[in-house]
Amino acid sequence: MLAVASTNVEIVQRIFAAFEHRDVEAVVERCAPDVVFEPVTARVAAGGEPYRGHDGMRAYMADVARVWQELRPSPDEFREGEGGIVVATGRVYAWGAGRVIDSPAGWLFRLHDGQIVYGRIFETTSGALEPAGMAR
Repeated sequence: MLAVASTNVEIVQRIFAAFEHRDVEAVVERCAPDVVFEPVTARVAAGGEPYRGHDGMRAYMADVARVWQELRPSPDEFREGEGGIVVATGRVYAWGAGRVIDSPAGWLFRLHDGQIVYGRIFETTSGALEPAGMAR
């Protein structure tokens, strides 16, 4: 993985590692109590509503386990922007819920005081880069 040395980038890298190991409490620990998270899974399992707060992140991890036989994000680049923004780009592979996904992806995170306060997953890399002001 290509990474820029940064505390915020390192926090985002750690949340990816925690997710990969399905370590729910490690994911929650890196999120602010009022975190808002908008993953693709929300459209499949949560009626399109974002996951909110620590209980929401626990629900997200439970929904991932329930909906996807396998879900593997593979970020390969991390970029830090203004105002605590970190964008990761790469690919995501998932299967379950009657569908298979193997496509580019982008992840946008906003951090404050060392915790993730907002996260959103995009189905394209440019989808994450553009709102962060990092369009290539």
